[in-house]
Amino acid sequence: MKPQASAITDDFGDPRIDADEAEERTEDNLWFLPGPIEEETDDLPPRPRAERCETAILDDWRKTEAGHSARLARVAGRLGALDDRLLRGPEGWRHRLALIEAADLSWFVGDRVARDRVALWISMRLSGAQDDTAALSRVGWAVRRLTGGPGPDLDLSAFLGRRDPENMEHQAEPFADRAGGWLDLMEQATDLHPITRACMGFNLWNLAGLGQYGDRMEAAVTAARIAASDGKGAIFAPLAMGGAGGLRAGGRPADGLMRWLDGMEAACLTAMRYLDDVEAWAARAEVEMTQLSGKTAPALRAVLTEWPLVSAPMAEALTRASRAAVQRNLVWMGARGLIREVTGQGRYRMWRLNV
Repeated sequence: MKPQASAITDDFGDPRIDADEAEERTEDNLWFLPGPIEEETDDLPPRPRAERCETAILDDWRKTEAGHSARLARVAGRLGALDDRLLRGPEGWRHRLALIEAADLSWFVGDRVARDRVALWISMRLSGAQDDTAALSRVGWAVRRLTGGPGPDLDLSAFLGRRDPENMEHQAEPFADRAGGWLDLMEQATDLHPITRACMGFNLWNLAGLGQYGDRMEAAVTAARIAASDGKGAIFAPLAMGGAGGLRAGGRPADGLMRWLDGMEAACLTAMRYLDDVEAWAARAEVEMTQLSGKTAPALRAVLTEWPLVSAPMAEALTRASRAAVQRNLVWMGARGLIREVTGQGRYRMWRLNV
């Protein structure tokens, strides 16, 4: 209770103020003092948000898939056509597409390894002085994972070739635990289409804590294998052949799935057109090379079908023919317009199909 003012007046007729009320009024007039401290102010930084539960994340992706069902069906049809084409085609087609996809993925992640460098590294482990051996090793890993072997659904750590060190004192959480958490979430999404599951896994890669251990190439290769998990001919779904627009992670699930479907459709169409050209070249080369005798000609034709770029040492190692026979056949094929030399050099020359 505030003290009541005194009823006694002074000599001028004004009511007298006692000492307590005078002190209170004096403090009220001290405008330069800071005001009372409030418990809640708007200037405080926002509090950390609670992480969304896995059920909410999966529900978002289920709703997103339902909203893009028509577009998803069309892209699944494109991938199915590619799967049937590879199932009926020679084994070299899968290897050829894997080399091209791995090289394009290297440009997406910033390694920028050309297709001829990939071919030389995979076939003969040859690299130039200007080549980054670490980048070549990453591309080589991508080619191996895109051409076969167990998929990531069984053991992600084994698929990526990553094992936790024995000394775990300075590691906050083992990689196997993070990989296991990502796999658990993917297993809960088995009702989604493999293409949608691949997109979800790619977008949740960093959120699962896997980005700090690897690069985006690992995430893209893993997603490519998951998208084609129901295939019989296609081991992976092409993602980078039609451009890297679909490999931009982040944003809402609806935006991410739309970019993913657009990019995968463009990549599948690019792969189909590429196989059309290779098949037409193989039929023409078989007719024109019937006049050549020996085993070198058909073996060399198979190598050229499997590899995007071929050098004489590569052809010699892969066909197990003599250098003279390989050189003679390459010159013969170049003279008839079946292949063309792309380096323009007298040494270390590379040939590709003339389609």
